[in-house]
Amino acid sequence: MRRLARPKPLLLLLSVIALSVLIAFGQHLRLFERTWFNLRTLWQPMSTQSIGLDQYRVVLEGQVIEGLDDDVSALTYDPVRKSLFTVTNQNSELIELSLDGRILRRIALVGFGDPEAVEFISADTYVITDERQQRLIKIHLEHDTSFLDAADAEQMTLGVHMSGNKGFEGLAYDSVGKRLFVAKERDPMLIYEVHGFPHFNPEKSYAVHVVNNPKRDAGMFVRDLSSLQYDERSGHLLALSDESRLILELDVDGRPLSTMSLNKGRQGLQKTVPQAEGIAMDDDGTMYLVSEPNLFYVFKKPPQN
Repeated sequence: MRRLARPKPLLLLLSVIALSVLIAFGQHLRLFERTWFNLRTLWQPMSTQSIGLDQYRVVLEGQVIEGLDDDVSALTYDPVRKSLFTVTNQNSELIELSLDGRILRRIALVGFGDPEAVEFISADTYVITDERQQRLIKIHLEHDTSFLDAADAEQMTLGVHMSGNKGFEGLAYDSVGKRLFVAKERDPMLIYEVHGFPHFNPEKSYAVHVVNNPKRDAGMFVRDLSSLQYDERSGHLLALSDESRLILELDVDGRPLSTMSLNKGRQGLQKTVPQAEGIAMDDDGTMYLVSEPNLFYVFKKPPQN
């Protein structure tokens, strides 16, 4: 009887290297955590507290924002004006959009550096981020405002993990807890909670407190962060990842509850969202999304029987 040939050492070495590369690639894409989450949701009922992102369906897909050639970045809903705001970072502007993606007004931004996010705080008050300098800039917007100068605005610099063009990409605001969530895109990917900015009461001392939640951040199985949205009704945080093409719902303890894919064939999408940069949610739970360079999307959750 012939003995089976032993595998050649070179072949074995190549197999080990290939396996190691696959494992490293999967870890880089956070595929193992994402797969485990998907498997777990198959046999565990969805939490009654969950927003249920997987149930959303697109109702307006990839509409071009007419009159806008520059890349849009971020999105926020203004419940007073019943409109949306986004920013562009090439020829820097703050742009107001209707809920069906039409430009309502444009405000030039002077001295804002590299604006990447905008967030509604209260009536006529917003915060804009300067990604590279890690500045948070509070602005006040009147109906006749035609331009905004950062030099005239209240601002603060966090100056944490400053490394190239991977700074502040997303903002979300908790109006009850007075917390401003600030997303750092990656390297490392983090979400900071800023207390005390913006400053509301000039009669009180100015005190800013910044905290983060390493356990929550480590549990986010996405590659980067592009935008944030805080849901006042549930107290949950939505995190948008462009590279993972995913929106992730986190509960009050930072645990993932549901996901929404932005890939073709999911949520009714005919095409994959090319480069998602901003999400916002209105009072009725309708979700709005913008993608570079100038695409607009609307997602709604079907009525529950």
